Amino acid sequence: MGPLAGIKIIELKGIGPGPYAGMLLADMGADVIVVERSSKTIGIAVPAKKDVTSRGKRSIAIDIKNPAGRKALLRLVEQADVLFESFRPGVAERLGFGPEQCHAINPALVYGRLTGWGQSGPLAHAAGHDINYISLTGALAAIGDKERPVPPLNLVGDYAGGGLFLVIGILAALLEARESGKGQVIDAAITDGSASLMSVFHGWKDIGFWNEKRYSNLLDGAAYHYGVYETADGKFVSIGALEPQFYALLVEKAGLDEGLFGRQAGPEHWPALKEQLAVVFRQRSRQQWCEILEGSDACFAPVLDFTEAPSHPHNQARGTYVTIAGVDQPAPAPRFSRSECQLPAWPRAEGADTDAVLRDSGFSDAEIAELRESGALT
Repeated sequence: MGPLAGIKIIELKGIGPGPYAGMLLADMGADVIVVERSSKTIGIAVPAKKDVTSRGKRSIAIDIKNPAGRKALLRLVEQADVLFESFRPGVAERLGFGPEQCHAINPALVYGRLTGWGQSGPLAHAAGHDINYISLTGALAAIGDKERPVPPLNLVGDYAGGGLFLVIGILAALLEARESGKGQVIDAAITDGSASLMSVFHGWKDIGFWNEKRYSNLLDGAAYHYGVYETADGKFVSIGALEPQFYALLVEKAGLDEGLFGRQAGPEHWPALKEQLAVVFRQRSRQQWCEILEGSDACFAPVLDFTEAPSHPHNQARGTYVTIAGVDQPAPAPRFSRSECQLPAWPRAEGADTDAVLRDSGFSDAEIAELRESGALT
């Protein structure tokens, strides 16, 4: 089930954006086979059945540094549509399964490469993490208060600029391969992706609508009518009443002073009005504000933490969250009218599918036993 049913993808285990990209592809029906890394734990140690980004995948434990293990991997590549990895540039080539080696046995293979800095450039071989990549593209500088930038979790770089752009590249290359019969290499750099996410702000800056001073623009927390406010119970609500008709409704339903808030004010008045509006929102609890504003065109929502979010009526009505292996987590997205995505399978223990995947790929029991004897299966 799902629009990618029948597509076989090999995911060389990495951290962060790689597993997330694989999860998205598995959610849409692809057969994602994760080749585990046995040499050391990477990232945060999460029990296999609690690792949300492992859901819906099959897991195979092959020592890719072992010559027999590398040979087994290349046999899997023969039947795959996609392989993606997140090693530093040149590592896959040194291990014997770079693009040239893989395309020699499967010319139609889509080969995805996900890195922070990309496959070229002076930083290509340097270590880094999400916070470093978005620092280089202007994204981090634009997020935070007047005093300092604030990391937006690792959503902007790792998952949006990295994982999502890799998936876009894989899907586009799969479509092209259907016409050409040839695979290609996707260089998905988190710096490139996070720079692309900033596209609109480059245009706005050029027309004078946006400036580089943090917390001084319409969408960065400076505007009084687009921001977050604390409520009487120490919780928070968000408002985004940018358009005049939505702003007028906010003024009406929140009972704001027409003398102060009757018309949307310019940036020179934002700080004073923000202070005044903060006083207003602290007069009621979050729930009381929900009863007044939620569901209206005042562009309002309570600020929920991720443990509260699954219980919200809107999320429940849409089935936005599901429970797998006892863990509340987001359901597959987006949704398809015909190629419906099924509920993902529970995350598998590392290496749980080794024998089954190898048999599916034509390995005999004797060959599997030989691989195990050689230490190629971990």
